[in-house]
Amino acid sequence: MSKLVVSEYLPDEFLDVLRQGHEVIYDADMYSDRPRLLGQVADAAAIFIRNRTRIDEELIAASQSMRVVGRLGVGLDNIDMDACARAGLRVIPAVGANAVSVAEYVIETMLVLTRGVFGMTESMVAGEWPRQGHAFGHEVMDNVLGLVGFGAIAREVAARASSFGMRIVAHDPFIHETDPVWQTATPLNLEELLRVSDVISLHTPLDSGTRNLIDARALALMKPSAVLINTSRGGTVDEGAVARALQSGALAGAALDVFASEPLGPEPASTFADVPNLLLTPHVAGNTHESVDRVARKVVTEVLEALETPDGPDTRR
Repeated sequence: MSKLVVSEYLPDEFLDVLRQGHEVIYDADMYSDRPRLLGQVADAAAIFIRNRTRIDEELIAASQSMRVVGRLGVGLDNIDMDACARAGLRVIPAVGANAVSVAEYVIETMLVLTRGVFGMTESMVAGEWPRQGHAFGHEVMDNVLGLVGFGAIAREVAARASSFGMRIVAHDPFIHETDPVWQTATPLNLEELLRVSDVISLHTPLDSGTRNLIDARALALMKPSAVLINTSRGGTVDEGAVARALQSGALAGAALDVFASEPLGPEPASTFADVPNLLLTPHVAGNTHESVDRVARKVVTEVLEALETPDGPDTRR
């Protein structure tokens, strides 16, 4: 019987699967109690995490018998992958399991922000009839969707946006120019993409090359009528610069699901006070009921297989 630590939320159905033959230590808030977490992983064979548990050299050193990290999601910026490799730890993320949910979030927020009529309920309930003028918002047909990063999720977005009659452009320096994937999008350099796009959606990891990728300079290249959507990683966007661009009218709208500091503290949150045409959500773009089930099923299955396979990882150092 192996000991398994689950330091963030996992549905009961999959906890029951883990408990069939294993000792499971589960606390959805354990990530916030670092001393307790370090104590629990000391004799654990695997840990299941989301995006708030840090897998770093300190935790790896404390977990002498750990063999597998199950990442209930796809982002890896809270995991020191080099340290895991040195220690012989296998990291199993839920690649592809939440792609549809994130892609639908991008399309949904794009339509809300470009149409601009979905904030009228309060006025209507108050007895007003806010129908000044005869035109409200814009259509997305014939608009340009710019995807920064063209991996699996971005391609799901492209497929859906194409059905609206949008033109798809993308920037991804890691995809060779002869790759067949470019049959579905026009490759552009980043500056050109920012200049021509009506909607810009970010799909990049967070690293030294993408930190504050969308800063004041990048925003100045965009159309004043453009909409920005970030479901990738917090830190890829200069949040203060986005807020100022929205307040000045240099940007038409933005939807942010990820932030440099999560959860938002009082100071980061105040950045967004009284900012127009802004949608904020707490890192939930990939968290539909369906995707949470797919993510858990995939990661639980693959971690158990890794632990039980004779050829799988069975030693440390």
